[in-house]
Amino acid sequence: MKTTGARRSLAWLPVVWCLTRLALLLFVMKVYVFPGPDVTSDVHAIYQGWYEVLRTGTFPQNDVTWQYPPAAALAILSPALLPFLHYATAFFVLVCVTDLIVLALLMYAGRRPGKTLRGAWVWVVGVPLLGPTVYSRYDVMVTAVAMAALLAGARHPKTMGALAAFGALLKVWPAMLLLAARRRSAWASALVTGLAVTGAFALVMPGGFAFLTFQRDRGTEVESLGALVFHVARHFGWNGEVRLNYGSIEFLGPYVSEVSTAALFLTGAAFGWLVLWRLLARRFEEHTLADAAFVAVLMFTTTSRVISPQYMVWLVGLAAVCLCFPGSRMRLPVGLVLVACFVTVLEFPLYFANVVASDGLGITLLFLRNGLLVVATLLAARALWKATVPRTVPAPLPSQPARAGETPVSS
Repeated sequence: MKTTGARRSLAWLPVVWCLTRLALLLFVMKVYVFPGPDVTSDVHAIYQGWYEVLRTGTFPQNDVTWQYPPAAALAILSPALLPFLHYATAFFVLVCVTDLIVLALLMYAGRRPGKTLRGAWVWVVGVPLLGPTVYSRYDVMVTAVAMAALLAGARHPKTMGALAAFGALLKVWPAMLLLAARRRSAWASALVTGLAVTGAFALVMPGGFAFLTFQRDRGTEVESLGALVFHVARHFGWNGEVRLNYGSIEFLGPYVSEVSTAALFLTGAAFGWLVLWRLLARRFEEHTLADAAFVAVLMFTTTSRVISPQYMVWLVGLAAVCLCFPGSRMRLPVGLVLVACFVTVLEFPLYFANVVASDGLGITLLFLRNGLLVVATLLAARALWKATVPRTVPAPLPSQPARAGETPVSS
């Protein structure tokens, strides 16, 4: 019976993937128009503009919207692999191909002994919940590298370290995959790969780390957890403004810097908790690497000054890897993240105008989505701690001589 169910699941996975991905392609290709603002404008305008600069052998150092590590240039330049297509069309096709490779990887992993196809279903269902935005950013490519690193982690630590380092040079966050890596070979491989790739870019393309200077003056992005303060405050006379700043719609004005500092403090506290967990954790199982990576990225996403819709792709990918392992403790947090993905497509792009206007609908959607992420973060962190950190057993009291008339109790 179990084998029959697995075969049916295996047969339906590519069918559902094809139907949902066809819908995504029809939306990004403008065959059908998805409601709300045009989510493909980043590819048509920003990415293509970067492409023209990058192909000259330098980074867009004068563009403050370029806020990515040097290897991100490879993702932006990738449409050159399909020169017979328009830049945007080639980009969408390559993202879809990457999506398909991820599915194949999860199906292969799910069929191995001791694994499950639940992870593949999380990916197949979770990605389209985010709407066409997911194909209009290069985050699927980054997430694919991170997922491959985690799936390789237990048996091939050197491969895992190399992929994690390369992913970090695409978009920083995959560096957190190394959190629970126990073998030194994973860290050594990551260090060698990071130095090699960084050195290559330094020699070939100058200005690869100019992006680090573009983060200092950012405000609080309107979809972030901290932004809820200003969404509510606007109804009580707060006189700040909402405008496009550093590539995203942000709040600017009184007390924004304080809220942004508070977000950084929360991120620092999350990092401190993760370090403490790593020092105290003793029980490591096959799924612990994926569970820890999911918790770490969930913490940093939730506490960030920016929670762009494409960030949810990272969580869906890591959630999918977690549920490849039957013993994963992340089932409930993964379910909450999937619900948050659906709410995300409602707040962007469907009702993004309401979010920017801070009206009742916009605030409700943000409270719901960010609340789901907060609850998922707390539950995931608690589950990881309970599964890996042993309880402190009190030391036995020193034995005392029995009183007269008492019979000693044997143990």
